[in-house]
Amino acid sequence: MSANPARKKTSATTGSELSPDEISGQLSQRVRELRKERGWSLDSLSAACGVSRSMLSQIERGEANPTLAVTVRISQAFGIALGELVEAPVSTSAIEVIRAEDRTFHYRSDDECRIRTLSPLHLEKDVEFYEVQLHANGKLQSAPHFRGTREFLTVEKGKVQVNSGEDTTQLGPGDSASYRVDVPHAIMNIGRGEAVLFLVVIYQN
Repeated sequence: MSANPARKKTSATTGSELSPDEISGQLSQRVRELRKERGWSLDSLSAACGVSRSMLSQIERGEANPTLAVTVRISQAFGIALGELVEAPVSTSAIEVIRAEDRTFHYRSDDECRIRTLSPLHLEKDVEFYEVQLHANGKLQSAPHFRGTREFLTVEKGKVQVNSGEDTTQLGPGDSASYRVDVPHAIMNIGRGEAVLFLVVIYQN
């Protein structure tokens, strides 16, 4: 974040001292650089921030001046402060941080469960790491993933049942399991209260 002392600015000039054209130019460059650093396509960024692909393309080419609301959504998708989109830091930290309050990474929240992504979004379909909170009687049921995909589950709190195809097991606090998810699979809360799980999904390359 911009308040981090490890972050450096190119000069003492602040965003408020830049001309509108300079701000627009830096914004275009930063959005393009950040997207490429994360290995995202325009479609991936569009899905992450809710801004249309065509608008993002125009922003990157300097052909559109986004509204404040659009700029905020883009910065949230990248997990950075708004001001960082108009800064051109000399070096970018190799540490990617996901803040607990960043709702960009809140994957799902409903009567069954709450799922928060703990791995960078650009690693999707490579490795995915989730915190899962299963409410009482909650279930996380999924269709088969790509062939060779596996899940690694650790129970932090509560008691759950894991189904993988025709196989079933029960897990309690501190238990871990590895199982196929290229078949129908499910995790069910069979305890009396909330269950908290850490789930890693690894795809076969």
